[in-house]
Amino acid sequence: MLRRHHRFFESLQIMRDLVVVGISFVLAFGLRYLLAEHYAFGLEPNRQETLIVGFWACTLWGLVAWQSGLYVSWRSRGVFAEIFDVARVTILTFLVLVTFTYFFRDERFSRLTLGFWAGCNFALVSTGRILTRLILRVLRTQGYNLRHVLVVGSGDLAKRVVDTVRAQAHLGLRSVGLVVPEAEKAKVGTFIHRTPVIGSVNQLNALLAKKEVDQVIVALPVEKMVTLKRLMAKLSQETVDVRLVPDFVQYMTLCGSVEEFSGLPIINLQSTPLAGWNRVFKRVFDFSVSISGLLFGAPLFLFISLWIRFNSKGPIFYRQERVGMDGQTFEMVKFRTMTTDAEVQGAQMTLPEDPRVTGIGRILRKLSLDELPQLWNVLLGDMSLVGPRPERPVFIEEFKKEIPRYALRHKIKAGMTGWAQINGMRGKTSIAKRIEFDLYYIENWSFRLDMKILLKTALGGFLSRNAY
Repeated sequence: MLRRHHRFFESLQIMRDLVVVGISFVLAFGLRYLLAEHYAFGLEPNRQETLIVGFWACTLWGLVAWQSGLYVSWRSRGVFAEIFDVARVTILTFLVLVTFTYFFRDERFSRLTLGFWAGCNFALVSTGRILTRLILRVLRTQGYNLRHVLVVGSGDLAKRVVDTVRAQAHLGLRSVGLVVPEAEKAKVGTFIHRTPVIGSVNQLNALLAKKEVDQVIVALPVEKMVTLKRLMAKLSQETVDVRLVPDFVQYMTLCGSVEEFSGLPIINLQSTPLAGWNRVFKRVFDFSVSISGLLFGAPLFLFISLWIRFNSKGPIFYRQERVGMDGQTFEMVKFRTMTTDAEVQGAQMTLPEDPRVTGIGRILRKLSLDELPQLWNVLLGDMSLVGPRPERPVFIEEFKKEIPRYALRHKIKAGMTGWAQINGMRGKTSIAKRIEFDLYYIENWSFRLDMKILLKTALGGFLSRNAY
């Protein structure tokens, strides 16, 4: 049913959004010139001109939304991702409208009206889409607006697919059953993963003719991919959607993805997460904050330096070799918190109540003030404000042997603070658990996550019971 009426549902979505975009423009115009009764905002523009701008607002928003994939089926897309897409389309349309009205008329059209429109449009379109989701969720629990899925496979990968379909019932997906390769046709009529096996690959066309199936999901292990050629030959005669869940997922270690190389699809099993503009933006932010921190923090630096000088013999700063991005070493700078003979017997991890730590050093460590000179490392580009904490080379070789995927934390710059640190992973805590937090940060990096970590650090995340 959904295959036959997909275009109809898509048209309804477009009509809904365009009506809301038009209503938003009317509201924005009203706000702009209702306020004019109390504030001198100038003369009301020509009505005909206003209608033309409103028409272009609706048209441009619809075109940008269509090109941005806002009307692609979003059953498997989260609500926050959809709202983000609405914001992106609205901002882009707003910028085009401002440019259009600036260059194609003698006098500027009210930019305040367009600003009000952007705000109203984002709020109303987002609300409309959320309400649509809620309505569809209710309908789907009642058995309406369902999409029926047939899964090809019988192993662990197929189990993950049927479990996911079962767990996400609100998306309107329903599992029809499993189809197995010919070598496993003896399983037909049995249940695997609480799902009936309704046929083998050779029976696929007959099954599709008999049952209502909207989508076929192929979930075969790598060793059985030889079946795929015969399977696709049969599915090429059908109109169902076909999806492939690659078994390569088990080999993906960090930021796995699919991209295109001159028309050739390539699966990334392991790659650097920060590239392009993300990397540039993070570096600009690091540079700006570090130079500001060094300038405005100068009085605090001076106070701590004098405190160390008058309370402990030896240098104020301590330089130590650490490993950063791509396994490159650099000299990390800290305020000295230990006696000058702390490592005469070789490198050692710091322990609770470590006798090598000076009195002032214990305070600086507890408050993480000994880390402040690392702003210089951030300024130079050796480190970032946020990232996995850098470790000493002497310990890394040991950790790499004991902890799988340890080296992947070096795919990005080391940080002054990080996801592991604000979750208490400091001092003599589990290295394996710390790596788990570090890899979570790398795989889920975003500027918003960086801001969250910095905010938690500023609000006391540096006060850890494991800091010593």
